[in-house]
Amino acid sequence: MCGVDEVVERVNSQDRVLGVVSRRQAVRAGWLHRVASTVCRDARGRILVHRRSEQVSRFPGLHEVLVGGAVDVGESYEQAAARELAEELGVRVLPRLLFTFINLSGLSPHWLGVHEAVVPDAVVPDPDEVAWHGWLSESELGSALREWSALREWRFTPDSHEAFSRYLAFRAAPS
Repeated sequence: MCGVDEVVERVNSQDRVLGVVSRRQAVRAGWLHRVASTVCRDARGRILVHRRSEQVSRFPGLHEVLVGGAVDVGESYEQAAARELAEELGVRVLPRLLFTFINLSGLSPHWLGVHEAVVPDAVVPDPDEVAWHGWLSESELGSALREWSALREWRFTPDSHEAFSRYLAFRAAPS
């Protein structure tokens, strides 16, 4: 959940903590901070896509591939991702951190920790956070990212495209 005055750790380009600041201050000043996100899959491998509530402060009404939010002070990426899944979808799972990168496509630059988790297909989203959700195959989602973005009512958040393409590249890479 995204509070107006939540505090986060300001970090450097090596993801090392520099200090504690408000998230609002980090966004306004363009300071790096941490965000945890999760690609949610069901048992059949489909990916959860959702539309953000009109009440959220960041990107209201836009569609998203990731479920997540800011990493709290002293929290790991994995802890933050698990907390966000519980808050937003009502599921308690431990997501697996796949990779991190400096994301420049959101409101401000931040380290984005991308996780993956298998979740029940009968999630119970928080209506204050999620207005709609559905499940798409990887190919359906790839098409949706290309085609829906041209439609005003079906646009995705700025980081959905980059994060999903990096996620696909990570999955395709040899271990």
